[in-house]
Amino acid sequence: MNETEATVPRRDRLHGRRRGHKLRANQQRLLDEALPSLKLPLDELAAKGPGGIFPVPPRAVWLEIGFGGGEHLAAQAERNPDIGLIGCEVFENGIVTMLGHVTRTGSTNIRVVTEDARQVLDILPPGSLDRVFILFPDPWRKVRHHKRRLVSTETLDRLADLMADGAELRLGTDHVDYLRWMLARTLVHPAFEWLARGPADWRERPEDWPQTRYEAKAITQGRKPAFLRFRRLPR
Repeated sequence: MNETEATVPRRDRLHGRRRGHKLRANQQRLLDEALPSLKLPLDELAAKGPGGIFPVPPRAVWLEIGFGGGEHLAAQAERNPDIGLIGCEVFENGIVTMLGHVTRTGSTNIRVVTEDARQVLDILPPGSLDRVFILFPDPWRKVRHHKRRLVSTETLDRLADLMADGAELRLGTDHVDYLRWMLARTLVHPAFEWLARGPADWRERPEDWPQTRYEAKAITQGRKPAFLRFRRLPR
């Protein structure tokens, strides 16, 4: 172990694998040709700030952590052309799928980070986000892996700093234990207020919340997704 390894705390891995099946030729071409214009280097984000990384200055900036196949990210970008969206995902096959969606819609208000999202959270300035999405993250089912769950007090503390007053945090899951885990941490957090006023507010997906493939898969397999919305309370 060198000096750097000995002095810098190791972060537990929160994401799963980076690659799945081998990309087909057309997928590799999409990755090679479409990703460079959308990919957001961390040093560019640090230098320009979230409002300066888009071709046109956005009205607000939204962040999606772990966008999977990008269905939600691409749909939000198409529906909200005046919003700048930063999407974080490490899974190469999911990134390629997202690129396909964006290529078809022609949206230019997306930037993509292919590294651990926590590096983005370390760079963003306070109060810079107006909406954050963590939709159907890996539940890390085994108890010994629970420390890898993305929704944690540590993550909520950081998001509370980065989100503007009144900003919205959206969490989605089809895993009952993870749902309990999420609520156990968000409901006691002093920076967030749950917006649900009745069962329908978390059992039914809002109209402005595009469906993801993970939600569709859960429904097909008989699991009931939960849709949680929280507001960042005024400081």
